[in-house]
Amino acid sequence: TPDDFNIGAADLKVVTKAKPTREQQTDLLFAWRVAKFVKSNAIVFCGNGRTLGVGAGQMSRVDSARIAAIKRSTWAFAGRIGRGIGRIFSIRDGLDVVVDAGAIAVIQPGGSLRDEEVIAAADERGIAMVFTGHRHFRH
Repeated sequence: TPDDFNIGAADLKVVTKAKPTREQQTDLLFAWRVAKFVKSNAIVFCGNGRTLGVGAGQMSRVDSARIAAIKRSTWAFAGRIGRGIGRIFSIRDGLDVVVDAGAIAVIQPGGSLRDEEVIAAADERGIAMVFTGHRHFRH
């Protein structure tokens, strides 16, 4: 089916103790829009209204997260960013990769069997996480 559902701030469900700031929420929604056009297992780093790193099309979401983190580190090395937003994590290991790479908030669909584990990991790491209730799927 067409992926034509648009997510707005009112559609976001905060699932962590940390709440995204208004600025983070804007970047989360931007990351969500970018990810709509990225192949499966998309991981997108955004900040300040810019795409900073994309990992896509991998069989492993962790590998996608690592690729996006490498791309993001290029921007960080150049001194152009100080924060980041990551998206889509159904298991903890992908979340840990992007947080280690500088993500401070995460947007994802939710609905995974491991949601509680990932939420607990986000709380442990002190980042905000929001669920959209909708998935992107592009092949």
